[in-house]
Amino acid sequence: MSDAVTPQLSIEAVIEAVLFVAGDPVPIAQLAEWLDVPPSVVHEAIPRLAQQLRGRGINLLLHEQRVQLVSAVVAAPVLRRMLGQSGTTKLTNAASEVLTIIAYRQPITRAQIEAIRGVDCSTLVRQLQVRELVVEVGRMDTVGRPVLFGTSEQFLRQFGLTSLAELPPLAIPVGDEPVTTDITPP
Repeated sequence: MSDAVTPQLSIEAVIEAVLFVAGDPVPIAQLAEWLDVPPSVVHEAIPRLAQQLRGRGINLLLHEQRVQLVSAVVAAPVLRRMLGQSGTTKLTNAASEVLTIIAYRQPITRAQIEAIRGVDCSTLVRQLQVRELVVEVGRMDTVGRPVLFGTSEQFLRQFGLTSLAELPPLAIPVGDEPVTTDITPP
């Protein structure tokens, strides 16, 4: 380790301090540069820090090679009272369905979502974008170059996830029984 990581603090503690001060998501490469260590050292330290933070009021959010400290979802009711907020408005069933499709099938185009649902979804996708739960993640390399959608860091924060790997397994329908997935935030 370099002089940037002090002998009195572990690399996890220094990363925690940097993320606390930064507030916003920090690219792993930037953390490595600030700490004057190889990115692999930061990659190895992140799961250890996440484990140390489990069961506390702060979680480590890792999304697209960027890391951020976020409040734990279980603390949301107290934090809403503190901030004078009434809570999040619930998603409609249709919006929940579109968000579920995007979360599990990303990156995905609006046409692909509509093929799954069988109805127009442009308004719902726009609403999810306004709520910052869904973002444009690129364009498909095909005729017309349609927009590809994926979930955002806000999606992870709102649903108390630290990565997409924490999404619950998607139930597979048996026969003609429909699958219902409620992803309304806690």
